[in-house]
Amino acid sequence: MPLRQAATVMLVRDAPEPDSEGRRLEVLMVRRNLNSDFVGGAFVFPGGSVDPLDGGAEAEAACVGRSDAEASTLLGVESGGLAYWVAALRETFEEAGLLLAERPGGPPLLAGEPEEEARFVAERAKVNAGTRRFLDLCRDEGLLLQVGQVHYFAHWIAPRGTPRRFDTRFFVAAAPPGQQAAHDAGETIADTWISPHRALEGHRNGVFELIFPTIRNLQAIGRFSTAGALLETAESASRSVPTIEPRVVADGNGVRILLPGDEGYDEVAGARPPDGPGEFNDAIRSISEAANQEGGPTDGGVSVPRGGAGAGPT
Repeated sequence: MPLRQAATVMLVRDAPEPDSEGRRLEVLMVRRNLNSDFVGGAFVFPGGSVDPLDGGAEAEAACVGRSDAEASTLLGVESGGLAYWVAALRETFEEAGLLLAERPGGPPLLAGEPEEEARFVAERAKVNAGTRRFLDLCRDEGLLLQVGQVHYFAHWIAPRGTPRRFDTRFFVAAAPPGQQAAHDAGETIADTWISPHRALEGHRNGVFELIFPTIRNLQAIGRFSTAGALLETAESASRSVPTIEPRVVADGNGVRILLPGDEGYDEVAGARPPDGPGEFNDAIRSISEAANQEGGPTDGGVSVPRGGAGAGPT
């Protein structure tokens, strides 16, 4: 299957009060529609496919803090890198109603002005429906997307042989102050601010469904106690983000998911994917459960009992 380019963003903030271990970090998560073909009901970060309309000269004009050349260098692509940042912010607006943008010289955006908020609710519906280009909205409203404050964090590619393959760039950014998240009641049916540790615990307890790459990124950001500490590290590390492409191999116990650096990773070309959406989703859930054992990431890949099959991030 050809790779589909995608972008997703982890919006973070500090909770008003620390937890019992002094951690304040929270991340915004949205819940996928229960009728989604791919793991309906799972909690994910806002994101989706990169659209051709997310790039071009209009993207450069609508963004501040990062040029297309700079974005492309960070991502390791020849050109068009800025489209990933635009896609991540567009999807955040579509799915969660948050807009990481500013009107130069103006007051904070969507911070309680009723007329403005009503106008952007209507504009969001048009962007979601595909009748309004996101970059045209930014131009007409005189907005500049704050891409310089959105830091490249992770790069996941779905394994070869899976039914749908996404090449996904993960970003992290501070939540826009004063704005209130609101799921779109279409692709997403709920939104929540939650600490990475509570999300992972909820998944282990069977009440908060997560998928493999989401788990790994929650484990990564969960090492930080505050949003500021995470963002400072993410900014400095954004030039050395490794590509993670899981590989699937059958072993004596069933199916094994190998990550770069695991023994045998370089010798594995792939494996036969699950047959049909139901088996595919069951495989994803099995892999995700194995990846989120108490104590954090396991070493040497993730094993799934026989009867499940492997698939990677989308």
